[in-house]
Amino acid sequence: MKTAITPTRAENFSEWYQNLIVAADLAENSPVRGCMTIKPYGWAIWELMRDEMDKRIKAAGVQNANFPLLIPIDYFNREAEHVAGFAKECAVVTHHRLKMIDGTLQPDPDAKLTDAYIIRPTSETIIGESMSRWVQSWRDLPLKLNQWVNVMRWEMRPRMFLRTSEFNWQEGHNVFATHEEANADARKMHAMYAEYMKNVLAAPVIAGEKTPEERFAGADHTYTVEQIMQDGKALQAGTSHDLGQHFAKSFDIKYLGCDGKLQYAWTTSWGTSTRMMGGLFMIHADDDGLVLPPVVAPYQIVIIPIVREESADSLNSYAENLGAKLRELNLRVLVDTTDMRAPDKMWKWIKRGVPLRVEIGAREMENNTVTITRRDIGKESKQTITTDELIANAADIMKTIQVEMYERALKHRNSQIHDVATLADLEKELAKGTTGFFRIKYDLTKNAEFEGLIEKYKISRRCLDNDDPSFVYVAKSY
Repeated sequence: MKTAITPTRAENFSEWYQNLIVAADLAENSPVRGCMTIKPYGWAIWELMRDEMDKRIKAAGVQNANFPLLIPIDYFNREAEHVAGFAKECAVVTHHRLKMIDGTLQPDPDAKLTDAYIIRPTSETIIGESMSRWVQSWRDLPLKLNQWVNVMRWEMRPRMFLRTSEFNWQEGHNVFATHEEANADARKMHAMYAEYMKNVLAAPVIAGEKTPEERFAGADHTYTVEQIMQDGKALQAGTSHDLGQHFAKSFDIKYLGCDGKLQYAWTTSWGTSTRMMGGLFMIHADDDGLVLPPVVAPYQIVIIPIVREESADSLNSYAENLGAKLRELNLRVLVDTTDMRAPDKMWKWIKRGVPLRVEIGAREMENNTVTITRRDIGKESKQTITTDELIANAADIMKTIQVEMYERALKHRNSQIHDVATLADLEKELAKGTTGFFRIKYDLTKNAEFEGLIEKYKISRRCLDNDDPSFVYVAKSY
């Protein structure tokens, strides 16, 4: 069967993913190595994702702020354990001026900075410096901050949305009086991420704590939400960190307690990024293009008039009137009255993943009916209903699509979880090409034999089982 995207997922998942991004007009590679340009349709998806996340962040009592892009290298030197995790990915600013030398602009040798700056890979250090001034007493706590910014981590093997040198994200940084409060908050934001993935992205996760081998540099505890893609590889979609007092001690974040004693605070950090978009696409898309959950679809409904020259004006006007009625229901609706051929319009919006396609021809206009097709199901869902029925049921159709997309993804996720009793069983499954999460006793992974499997099969410990932390999930990952 002919598909809009070739090769198909089954033929070459990696190439299918790259072609999906092009077909849906989401992004393109930038002239800057390792970076991407997110196109308007892709950015519209991110804006919806961002707004839904931002509502949840603010509901947790967090305030948005903005901190500098450039971070003094000295700040990283104060937190050696933390910087070790980013040192190889840091982009460094060393000059403050260009000069024409031998006919080309080059860094001016006389404009070398006394102290270099790092383009932020993450902002614990510079935010910690501000917190040391903003927190003085127990009355200033808790202090909860978030910023929506871009960051830079020099990426050697870029892949759009999944791994790029520059990407967009939110990073939250909170300060508390006690470790108990800080750890509870790290877990709270971790749970918020899991809820967001389910109800906004229709994406099931495995949520749990990272093992000591995999936790964030400088953290006491790291909590992660892990997704499974259609090819069976895992994707880390968001993390929340209990940072203990490491950063408080490095940046002198102290507060005067109600007992009159000066003591170090406890901090957390937590973040998600445009990487979630890559996960969204790889969980739901098919061989014809995107399949978007209605909550994050730039257009939830597209109306396509099937026009002939003699009926174009009246049919387009009729379609616009229907679109206006649907927008009154707070639905995002596009009426495609361009002069593109009807089949081309249909494929355009199929590839872009619009949840509901509405077709209106001269006969439908005469009978006050429409033909609707759900993108997540395809032609099997095609049916003709009255315009009144569409208006009455459109909002519920969106809810149904959202729920059923999650249920299908959950079914796939569950089919990709495998219990293995020994390392020999794990290697047997990996050797025959079994994909997904492998649930195994954590203690079995603390030896040289498991390290050999990591090297041979490119697997990693993803997180401990929340229900039984003596088990760990292992998988290949992006």
